[in-house]
Amino acid sequence: MDLGILGKKALVCASSKGLGFGCAVALANAGVDVTMCARNEGQLIEAGKKIRKVGVQATIVVCDITTQDGVERVLEKIPNPDILINNAGGPPPGSWETWTNDDFLSAIQSNMLTPIKLIQRVLPSMIENRWGRIVNITSGAVKAPIPALGLSNTARAGLTGFVAGVSRQVAKYGISINNALPGVHDTDRIKGFDETMAKSLNISIEEAREKKALSIPVGRYGDADEFGNICAFLCSQHASFIIGQNIVIDGGAINATI
Repeated sequence: MDLGILGKKALVCASSKGLGFGCAVALANAGVDVTMCARNEGQLIEAGKKIRKVGVQATIVVCDITTQDGVERVLEKIPNPDILINNAGGPPPGSWETWTNDDFLSAIQSNMLTPIKLIQRVLPSMIENRWGRIVNITSGAVKAPIPALGLSNTARAGLTGFVAGVSRQVAKYGISINNALPGVHDTDRIKGFDETMAKSLNISIEEAREKKALSIPVGRYGDADEFGNICAFLCSQHASFIIGQNIVIDGGAINATI
């Protein structure tokens, strides 16, 4: 399918690997020039090389996008993107008894305030151009809270509430803002959870993965490429009537009617 976004320019945050990289690849395959950022310079350089092989431009910015400095450095390279993919690593797991005020502030800064800030910065040019696409990579925990991920539950729910309102305010300008909610995908973060699960149950990592896969109706983990393709569709010309939605991409793991 022709997504109709050939020649557009995208900012894809935290895109040196995992779901962010999957989104960058899918957009590049649709003919979109991408600006990529991440903290690990070596991984980001390699990711940029892979994107350029598709035949589009790939600009890399080594930074922590969750800081003010990171935001400014990225927007200096691409001040007026047509497409924004908000993404940042989730806060660590834990338990409600131990979370401090600083823990919550850190989670909110990374997974709520930073994407809101980027949305605020790029919307004026999208409104002027009468076109724009924003996809926020959040979490399935927004729909079905995960006890050990209470910091993520809290911060991402706040971003979801912001998007629910602002997406409808700017839709008349040809701008579509939505959230993509991943479940269990084969990323480094999930591998870390698998290692923790294996240790707690005294089983191998392979056994832990098999056990977790059985809890997913499709019987397997998702991968970054299929997630990226859905993200790219939400950025396409065909998604102009999808506004303020939370698209769950979890293999059916969340058992809900709506």
